[in-house]
Amino acid sequence: MADTEALRARFVRALEGARGPDGGPNPGPYADNLLARWREPHRHYHTPAHLTAVLDHIDELAEHAVDPDVVRLAAWFHDAVYLPDRSENEERSARLAERALPEAGVPAEKTAEVARLVRLTVTHDPADDDRDGQVLCDADLAVLASSPSSYAAYTAAVREEYHFVPNDAFRAGRADVLRHLLALPRLFRTPYGQQHWEATARYNVRGELEMLSTPAAPPS
Repeated sequence: MADTEALRARFVRALEGARGPDGGPNPGPYADNLLARWREPHRHYHTPAHLTAVLDHIDELAEHAVDPDVVRLAAWFHDAVYLPDRSENEERSARLAERALPEAGVPAEKTAEVARLVRLTVTHDPADDDRDGQVLCDADLAVLASSPSSYAAYTAAVREEYHFVPNDAFRAGRADVLRHLLALPRLFRTPYGQQHWEATARYNVRGELEMLSTPAAPPS
């Protein structure tokens, strides 16, 4: 289970790093609102544990970012609105950032960048010169390069979030997502991600896709 106080402190540091010289209101309520969203009971993968993992990966990749604190704030907002039966979660999450961050003291330019980065997680396909986008997308996709047991836990958690989707429809939809990822020229855009995560992630994704493409055994 993610450490709530540690996460809260990480949000405060990122917000203070992104704020203008005049600071802003107490960051605690903003952190608490976001944490409440990440702890919603219908979430099984998009939880504080996922948020923590993404923030940890951003720390690994921070040297590749232009503004690491802006990327960290984008991580906090990228799944802040998450309803598995809705298709506009990223857009709604970006709009939440656009409302909350100016009130919290973040300048307009940095708020706009956070929102742009959140919207980028729809495709995970940043431009070659988009260093902050590359760091966020790599950090979000790093789960694909997990160990076999962690990858299995990840796929099980994703399936649980979509428990209301019939099995055949879920398998087809999930396979489409995996094919989209494999069709990308590179899953990871930072030098670190390409070196340390690319090969393992493609192996895992291909293995999952193969399993999804195998007809389910009839009930005995």
